[in-house]
Amino acid sequence: MGLFADDLLQDKVVLITGGATGLGRAMAEKFAALGAKLAIASRREETLRQAALEMSTEHNPVFYKSCDVRDPAQIEELVKAVEHHFGRIDVLVNNAAGNFISPTEKLSPRAVDAVLNIVLHGTFYTTLEVGKRWIEQGHHGTMLNIVTTYASTGSGYVVPSAAAKAGVLALTRSLAVEWARYGIRQAAIAPGPFPTEGAWSRLSPTPEFEQKMIARIPLARTGDKEELANLAAYLISDYASYINGEVVTIDGGEWLQGAGQFNGLSDVTPEQWDILSELTRKGK
Repeated sequence: MGLFADDLLQDKVVLITGGATGLGRAMAEKFAALGAKLAIASRREETLRQAALEMSTEHNPVFYKSCDVRDPAQIEELVKAVEHHFGRIDVLVNNAAGNFISPTEKLSPRAVDAVLNIVLHGTFYTTLEVGKRWIEQGHHGTMLNIVTTYASTGSGYVVPSAAAKAGVLALTRSLAVEWARYGIRQAAIAPGPFPTEGAWSRLSPTPEFEQKMIARIPLARTGDKEELANLAAYLISDYASYINGEVVTIDGGEWLQGAGQFNGLSDVTPEQWDILSELTRKGK
């Protein structure tokens, strides 16, 4: 038995950027299984076509259109095409992203723009295009943004991503207030490590990197795409209609592990604790 009723998202029209691969594909599959009508977009048309073919059913074909979210004109054409095909859009999932690890001093302006233009500008452009239409049409809707745990804290070695995701986080919280009167709801998910073929090759390129990452997670494992997809399905459903401007972290406790000043004491052995306890009692 599944977690949700099969009709949780029945006939909701959901547009997902970056919806052909990785976490976007996982969310798309979950939404479709719960009755949503899907539109997916990304830059690579052949990848989109294959994903749409694999996810489509006789009664629920998936619509796809290639789109570079860095280009507002392409976003306008995408949104027009989805509205023409389905008649409306009910949910926008801003999932398209780009990231890589690097010492910040080694970055060129072009490398910085490669991340900011997709993550921050692309999310903003898509949000504006859909939001303006919803306001004009008097149509209520939900926007779900995929951010990251370090959107709030910052992080070395992924500084363009940290800056861009922080902007998306601010966008989420700002529009939660400004657009609520139009019946437009905002939510975000901040994932920790979720292995996907594209992101993992750039962010965890060796087994040693992966083991270091897992060692930081209190639950001692990475996330499963199904877990994130379940969370996303709930957040865009009518059951979450009073959640507005909230960012839900799903990371096995990773960011809390780094936030606590004494969390490194997990490495202290029982014998060392006995010694420390004795010293404490003596007031030393």
